Amino acid sequence: MKAVQLFIKEHVPLVLFQCGLLGFILLLYWLDGFRDMYTAAYAFILGIVFTFAFLLAKYILRRNFYTKIVEKPAHMEDLLIRHSTTPEHLATTQFMRKSYRLYQGEVQQLYAAQSRQLHFINQWVHQMKTPISVTSLLLQQEEINVKSIQEELDKMQRGLEAVLVHARLDTFEEDMRIEAVPLRQLVQGVISEHKRLFITNGVFPVVDIDESIVVATDVKWIKIVFAQFVTNAVKYTFEKGKKVYFSAEQTAEKVSFSVRDEGIGIPQSDINRIKKPFFTGENGRLTGESTGMGLYIAAEVCERLGHTFHVDSEVGVGTTMTIDFTVERKEERIDGEKDSREITRDHENLRE
Repeated sequence: MKAVQLFIKEHVPLVLFQCGLLGFILLLYWLDGFRDMYTAAYAFILGIVFTFAFLLAKYILRRNFYTKIVEKPAHMEDLLIRHSTTPEHLATTQFMRKSYRLYQGEVQQLYAAQSRQLHFINQWVHQMKTPISVTSLLLQQEEINVKSIQEELDKMQRGLEAVLVHARLDTFEEDMRIEAVPLRQLVQGVISEHKRLFITNGVFPVVDIDESIVVATDVKWIKIVFAQFVTNAVKYTFEKGKKVYFSAEQTAEKVSFSVRDEGIGIPQSDINRIKKPFFTGENGRLTGESTGMGLYIAAEVCERLGHTFHVDSEVGVGTTMTIDFTVERKEERIDGEKDSREITRDHENLRE
């Protein structure tokens, strides 16, 4: 019944137009001298009958369509109308199907993001239990080991920063500002922020970057990427006295910045998967602290900033992580904050 009512409401203007048109034609005949009222009434009624016959045939052909659109859909798939006969309804059906596919794509993206966020939070909470438990045990000892407590606090801080970074990825474009930055100064700032990590693990930074090299990037986000490189390089370098090399090469087209460590390296079977979320690989299982999100976040940030990020590694030799920046020509030079050699000299002072 609802389908019939909808059909009638749609075609009431057509019926009124037909009646007016027939009346106008009869009026023309009357003004022209034609006075046979029976013939006029017969023609008018015949026109109305033909109009209703046309509408009845049209409703029969489109009955399935009208029945479908007045029903209450139980599932999203019910929105896909499969019974269309006219060009207008076929076009409407195609539009609905394209809209449905677009909707499904957005829903899948939201679902994947939500699942990834939930998985990440669950994994992070599980990992935070370890430093909290260790800190609690250390505090119960008669002689409190401040150094060990600081190490556990550093782990929790890095974990919190990872969660905040992951949460801000959804609003990346709103928080992005591209500017020209001296690369050496930027790298030295990251090294300074992680000097305790270097000292604790007995790893030394070596910077070989010309002070004239300037890159166009977002300082806050690229520092997050560099910090992840530093953390990975130090974390997977198990031998004391090893070094992490920071270098850059500039050409006419790009600036290639590399972080090379002397750690355990990454198996070739894992190279193509390390940028996927939650992939820890063989090395992640060795430490038990990997969330599998660090390089995923780094790759996401680089992609959104327009930088190319690639990894080269050899097991037992080390890993090199490289970012290619587009060249930003600028003659201005800015002095670095603190040379990496000073970080090396601070090892013994901060070790105590």
